[in-house]
Amino acid sequence: MKTTNIHTIALVLSISILAVSCSKDLLDVDPEGTQVETNYYKNPQEAFNGLVAAYDPIGWESDAGSSYANFPTLVAASDECYGGGGSASDVPFLNTMDSYSIDAANGPQLGFWDKNFTGISRVNTIISKLEAGVPGLSDELKNRYIAESRFLRAHYYFDLARLFKNVPLFTEPLAADEIYNVTQASVEDVYAQIEQDLKDAIAAAELPDIVDRITEGGRATKGAAHALLGKVYLYEKKWPEAASELAIVNGTPGQANAAYGYQLLSNYADIFKVNNKFSSEAVFEISHTTLGGTTWGDVSIAEGMIACQMVGPRSYNGPTYYSGWGGCPISDKLFNDMHGDPRYSTTISDIDSLVQLGEATYVPGYQNTGHFVKKFAPLIEFKSTGAGAAPLNYPQNYIEIRLADTYLMEAEALVNAGGDLTRAAALLNAVRARVGLEPVAATLDNIYNERYLELATEGHRWYDLIRTGKAEAVLGPLGFKAGKNELLPIPLPELNNTKLVQNPGY
Repeated sequence: MKTTNIHTIALVLSISILAVSCSKDLLDVDPEGTQVETNYYKNPQEAFNGLVAAYDPIGWESDAGSSYANFPTLVAASDECYGGGGSASDVPFLNTMDSYSIDAANGPQLGFWDKNFTGISRVNTIISKLEAGVPGLSDELKNRYIAESRFLRAHYYFDLARLFKNVPLFTEPLAADEIYNVTQASVEDVYAQIEQDLKDAIAAAELPDIVDRITEGGRATKGAAHALLGKVYLYEKKWPEAASELAIVNGTPGQANAAYGYQLLSNYADIFKVNNKFSSEAVFEISHTTLGGTTWGDVSIAEGMIACQMVGPRSYNGPTYYSGWGGCPISDKLFNDMHGDPRYSTTISDIDSLVQLGEATYVPGYQNTGHFVKKFAPLIEFKSTGAGAAPLNYPQNYIEIRLADTYLMEAEALVNAGGDLTRAAALLNAVRARVGLEPVAATLDNIYNERYLELATEGHRWYDLIRTGKAEAVLGPLGFKAGKNELLPIPLPELNNTKLVQNPGY
């Protein structure tokens, strides 16, 4: 799966074939598309194309309407950033999350629902076709594709379980006459399926330990599967199991992992450089590219990272950055907490300082603080000059799981399990030593604080507050209501004429 063509292939597929499995609405069936899908998968290339299509929704940021579903919405929901934009109504997917005014009709939930169920539908289709047999496809490739597909299904369902909890559970293609009769599974059953898919993927000899970063960067590996399974166990509070899985990924703290090649980068800022994709710190990285040439007519299948444009300062004119939309301005809390931390200069752009120096201008937007997300800032250097709309075609990747994250997750699991506190401290302090900070004791408070600063604006903070039970205390002043806002509402269109039941409080 070459990084130069994965998105182009997926773009074509999502438009022209696999119409049922590629539908952007779980409850939308295209009878003509059913016939096309039935006649597909005739050779190894078509099987590979189907696998690429199954990967593609991971990188989607928007649905066919206006529901933006990507990590900035979760950043806005946390205490790291505000909603921002031009006004309170300019970016409702951010501001409804920031203010906890989200309801079944307003918010990013439809985008999250669509992209994950589209991915699941595509995965179920490709697995069924591979198991039925594709002419000319070797057993080695068949087994690898099935393992990758199971990893993807686990990934998609893990997102859904965390965001919605109560979701339908499908492990095979859904017949058209079953669409409106589906019900939600228990979250325990969903997690059991996630675990089983990841265990099956890991057990497959054909799933590689390492892939070539140039030709196959972004594909699932055994290391990524162990990391995701460890993360799943962490969310289930299965502490010993989480520690065990994550230790496989982490190896000896501060040293390269001999099996998978993972190692902390010596320079923190290098993690987020656009020209340093798939580094040794990346365990699972989601690809974006300028090659799709996305236009405003196909935002829902954008292959670039729209988040870059989303978080840039509005109408900016100055060095380094291109003009953005002013989303997710850095909160005063994060600014104060990070000021003086060695990771500050990589995490936060102080645009007001540039203005005061006469080096830049911008239009302050809603909830403006003068400080903006820097890890994903719209850099002039990488602004697309090719086909399509520049704001939709930034090539920045998103590292969903990176080694510092797995270090801290293992440390947390060890402390909660009453395990090896010496190793927990070594993991925690390897993350701190990388940026020149002194060691601290391996306590949960220290680990949580390190996650807050190390992973700031990367989309983990909101999930961490929810799963650790700290959300009400931290987010209550922002409007968070316990017993409701731990989950997103089931999207309103998915409730119409179905048996799905809305989440509590909505």
